[in-house]
Amino acid sequence: MAADAAGVTPAPTRPTVDLAWFRHRQLVTLGVIAAIVVIFQASSLVTNFSLGYALSSIPFAFVWMFQNFFPTGSSLGELPVIVAQTISTVLDSVAATVLSAMLGIVLAVLGSSTVGVENPLVRGVIRVVASVFRNVPVIAWAMLLLLSFKQNEFTGFLALFLTTFGELTRFFLDTLDEIPTGPVEALRSCGASYWQIVFQAGLPLAVADLMSWMLYMVETNIRSATLIGLLTGTGIGFVFQIYYNSFRYDRAGLVIVVTIAVVLLIETVSNRARRSMI
Repeated sequence: MAADAAGVTPAPTRPTVDLAWFRHRQLVTLGVIAAIVVIFQASSLVTNFSLGYALSSIPFAFVWMFQNFFPTGSSLGELPVIVAQTISTVLDSVAATVLSAMLGIVLAVLGSSTVGVENPLVRGVIRVVASVFRNVPVIAWAMLLLLSFKQNEFTGFLALFLTTFGELTRFFLDTLDEIPTGPVEALRSCGASYWQIVFQAGLPLAVADLMSWMLYMVETNIRSATLIGLLTGTGIGFVFQIYYNSFRYDRAGLVIVVTIAVVLLIETVSNRARRSMI
């Protein structure tokens, strides 16, 4: 730091603090908080919702749930039926996921911006189809299909398949779009055919992520299939509905315990499979 004419080094200058900017930020934050409080109070008045009553009811709700839904010794006699229906639900979910993945990978390869076909119309149509199918909730598909196929396992399978097809196609498209373009361009410069590029560069570079997405959808579909069973009258969801409607809550609780155990088991296997592919 340079000295002045008298040989005295001036004190370092402190950066100026813009107090007006901080006050403005504080006012904006307070305004947002006040708006949220006002909107919440207005919504509570319109819907007759009481936050205090809701919070005070939580302990009693958990006590009632543990008292009624806790499996008893007599409910264990229903375990073989519950396990059999749970396995049926898992198999339906896996079948819907695998079939959706097979069709989704074909469309994703054709519609990808890296290894897809050169026709932009084809790529656009594939992306629109994937968006349409994935944006219709699985419950909506199940209710629509009930009108044509009635209550049976095929209705639940088809609802899972249509939603999973849209989800996986979109996931696969994004995965293939993000692969490195170097190997693809190298094969093209060597005169490789379209399918050689796909099978020698596109799929090998993305296979780990593709399998990871498929395993993720298996876990998701098992949970969704349980809910769909309530509508289609099949699987573990229908068993739960029968026990619940007949006030046999201990057996319904056993269904919940078995379902959670199966989902955790599938998730553990899925996570190990993902780690082995990385």
